[in-house]
Amino acid sequence: MAIIKYNPWLEPFNDIERWFNNPAIFSPAVNVYETKDDVIVEASLAGVDPKDVSIQVEGDVLVIKGETNKESEVDDKNYYRKEVRQGSFFRSIPLPAHVIADKAKAESSEGLLKIVIPKAPGSKTKLVKIAIKQKN
Repeated sequence: MAIIKYNPWLEPFNDIERWFNNPAIFSPAVNVYETKDDVIVEASLAGVDPKDVSIQVEGDVLVIKGETNKESEVDDKNYYRKEVRQGSFFRSIPLPAHVIADKAKAESSEGLLKIVIPKAPGSKTKLVKIAIKQKN
C-alpha cells in the first residue's frame, strides 16, 4: 500500500468531488428576501414536476423536499459529462423573521418555485445603528 502525504489544500476539493459523485442528492439554489409584510423564498427547480415537491414550515425554518425522476436510463451512453441531477433533494432554510406558516403560498413557473410567507405581527425588521469607536 502506498503512503499518501496529507495535503490540507486538497481537502475542500475532496468534499466537492464527493458531492458531485453522489447523484442521488442535491440541494436547489435559493434566494431569500423579505418585504415589509412577507418573507419570500425562490428556489430553482428546473425540470422538477411541482407535484413531486413538498413544502413545510417548521417554526421559522422552511423545508423543501422532493424528487426528480427520469423515465428511463440508458446504460450504453458514453457520457463526457453528466451534471444534470436526478434523485431526491432536500433544503432547510432558516427564515429571517417569525412567520405565519398557515398562510404560506407557493407557485411554480418556468422552473422557479416562489414561496411567499407572511410575517407574524411584531416581527418587522428593526434598523440598528452601530457606533464606531475611533482609536486614538
